[in-house]
Amino acid sequence: MLHLRIITPSVRTDAVLALIDRTVGTTHLAVLKDVAREPAGDIVMVDVAREAGDELLRGLRELDIDKVGSIAVGHIDLSISDRAEKAEEEAPGEAADAVIWEQVSETAQEESTLTITYAALMIVATMIAACGVVLDNAILIVGAMAVGPEFGPLAGISTGLVRRDPRGAFRSLVALLVGFAAAIVATTLFSLVMDAIGQFEKSMLDAPRPNTGFIFQPDPFSFVVALLAGVAGVVSLTSSKAGVLVGVAISVTTVPAAANAAVALSYGDLNQMWGSAEQLLLNLGGIIVAGVLTLIAWKLVWRTQRGRMTRPPGAPRKF
Repeated sequence: MLHLRIITPSVRTDAVLALIDRTVGTTHLAVLKDVAREPAGDIVMVDVAREAGDELLRGLRELDIDKVGSIAVGHIDLSISDRAEKAEEEAPGEAADAVIWEQVSETAQEESTLTITYAALMIVATMIAACGVVLDNAILIVGAMAVGPEFGPLAGISTGLVRRDPRGAFRSLVALLVGFAAAIVATTLFSLVMDAIGQFEKSMLDAPRPNTGFIFQPDPFSFVVALLAGVAGVVSLTSSKAGVLVGVAISVTTVPAAANAAVALSYGDLNQMWGSAEQLLLNLGGIIVAGVLTLIAWKLVWRTQRGRMTRPPGAPRKF
């Protein structure tokens, strides 16, 4: 269930209440007259099944409540109420499959903002991966892939393209490119320092690496895995199953490819550098393509459910 707290001008309260009454899966309605001060108006609180949440939010935005008032949405972890159970039964579909597009856009924007924390995680993850490729240590590679925050901007690009938000897509693209550029530059310097103190050697990069050699040797399977990971990541993002993102992160060779490119660059090994760069671009492109296609498919699926999210005027509730 979702909990909505709506601040609305008094002249629009009746329209808001009518919208809530038409939307299936709503319950626990409360109206506080003339208590809001900034912005001034009434406060309307209601619980809604997650499956119908997007439809209700769309209707509120059509009433311009987001411009003249406020809409706050929170997740209800526990609701002990027979009415809540009946509201969830009334709403079509399953809560885990429901997509709240406003939430998806907000999450993608937050995760794709170019911040010091984001850049630091990218740099640290790439440095860890650099140690992994030089030592041919698969554990370090997996650890670096889990630390890397690059899926946020990738999801932001996909979401921006599907929702026709070029500014959001461009902002995410900038974060992605700047993050990887900073990580590669920093890791190249890190590799030179490690070589100077005798921890890295060119022979270690040239030696057979059965555990990490795939990083600079892209093949069709690389793109296939990137597509599958993109689908899994976007489904996880839309359904709020964040735990799946860890699995997505450690399934695609993005940060390790950037690390191998940086180490190879520090030693002037252009073959490995370009091979790693190709692997990186192949995986990033595959995730974006899969993300866009998955979001489009999700929109089409839920569009077929719109007619079931509202009840005809005068139709009684099921509870």
